[in-house]
Amino acid sequence: MTDVHGSARDGYAREAKAYAHGRPDYPDELLGWLGEALEIAPGKAVADLGAGTGKFTALLLRTGAQVTAIEPVAAMREQLSATLPAVKALNGTAQAIPLETGSLDALTCAQAFHWFADERSLAEIHRVLRPGGHLGLVWNVRDERVDWVAEVARIVERYEGSTPRFHTGEWRRAFAGARFAPLRLREFNYQHIGPPEQVIVSRVLSVSFIAALPDEQKQRVAEQLRELIASHPALKDCAEVAFPYRTEAYSTCALD
Repeated sequence: MTDVHGSARDGYAREAKAYAHGRPDYPDELLGWLGEALEIAPGKAVADLGAGTGKFTALLLRTGAQVTAIEPVAAMREQLSATLPAVKALNGTAQAIPLETGSLDALTCAQAFHWFADERSLAEIHRVLRPGGHLGLVWNVRDERVDWVAEVARIVERYEGSTPRFHTGEWRRAFAGARFAPLRLREFNYQHIGPPEQVIVSRVLSVSFIAALPDEQKQRVAEQLRELIASHPALKDCAEVAFPYRTEAYSTCALD
C-alpha cells in the first residue's frame, strides 16, 4: 500500500460502498472499442488495473476474455469479489503487478491511471504485456457544459487540493519517452440515470478526497449537493435524473 496515494487509500477504504453505489457504469459502445482497439476477445488474457469495485471489470467479462482484477485497497476488492465472485482479484499496485512477464494480451485502467501515471508504472505495465500487447485507459468525465453539472464540479473542486486528477492532463507526461505507441482517443456519450441521491450525492461522496474528509465536512458537502438538487429547476422534485458524462477511451500498444 506504500505506492497508493493517501487520498485513494483512505477515501476508497472508507467509502467503498458509496463507490459501488454511486459510480456510473460504462457505455455499451465500449464493448466494440475493447474488441477493435484493444483486440480483447475470448481466449485473451486481460488485467483490469486499479479495478476498484469492479465497475469496468464487469464490462471486460462480457468480452469472453480471461480477466484478472488488480486492486490494492482491501475494501474495494471485497466489494468486487462480492459482485463478481468468479473473477480472480489480486492485491497489487501499478508499480508491482503480481503477474508474470509477457503474460497479458491487454491491460485496462478505468478511472485510475491518473493516480499512478509515472515512468515506473508504465515500465511495469510494459513488462506484463506481451510484445504488441494493448493498453486501454478509460475515464467517465462529467459533462460540465450542463449548468448544474458545472455547479456540482465547483462544489467538489473546492476540496481537490493537490490530489491527482484526470482533468489536469498531467497523466499524459508519463508517456514521454515510454515504450508505447501514441495514444488514440475515442469518445462516447453516456448518462447515469437514477435517483438524484444516488447519481449526484453518492457519486460525489465516492470521490477520493471527498471520501477522506472528516465526517463533518463530508456532511457539509452532501448538504450543498442536496441544496442544489432542491433548488435547481432541472433537478427539483425529480425522482430520477440523468447525469451526463463524456466517456474518453485511450488506446495504445507496447513497443519492443
